[in-house]
Amino acid sequence: MGVKSDYKWIQHIVEQYQLKLQKIDDSLWHTTPPINGWSYSEVYFHIFDASMLSLLQLISSTEGKGKVKPTAFVVKLILFAGMLPPGKKFVAPKTLTDRLKQLTKEELSLMINEFLKELSLALPKILKADLIIKTPHPKMGYLNSGHWLRFIAIHLNHHLKQLNRIEKSFKFPSLQQ
Repeated sequence: MGVKSDYKWIQHIVEQYQLKLQKIDDSLWHTTPPINGWSYSEVYFHIFDASMLSLLQLISSTEGKGKVKPTAFVVKLILFAGMLPPGKKFVAPKTLTDRLKQLTKEELSLMINEFLKELSLALPKILKADLIIKTPHPKMGYLNSGHWLRFIAIHLNHHLKQLNRIEKSFKFPSLQQ
């Protein structure tokens, strides 16, 4: 668990998103899945929009634009475990759901590429960052640049599981929850 391994983890997860993106039937792209909730398009937009916003907070912390604040114990556990607590339903903050929109696959591919580019530019800054400087996350409190990077990976991984549930619901609509 470290900056370079989290960076590689993110790259690996994003590669899985890109592979899934290529395989999603165009007729289902904007369709609400049988299990309800967000369409593929909305999930993809949310995850990469949230990742870009997280990256901005991460960069702010590397530039010393944060505060010296403690990290909550439960957040430390989440970061250590590398996953959100199982069985708990998470609701995106209103600030993110208000931004939600549907894009084409091509627009999302560009968004993903922009995220990867900005992430690679941020990596050297993260490696040099002062870890006592933290910026706020709407649900998890204050995070330093390393925490932000790990959170991005955890969040990306969480929504990858959501995409798998959506895919299963289209293949097996009788298994609706």
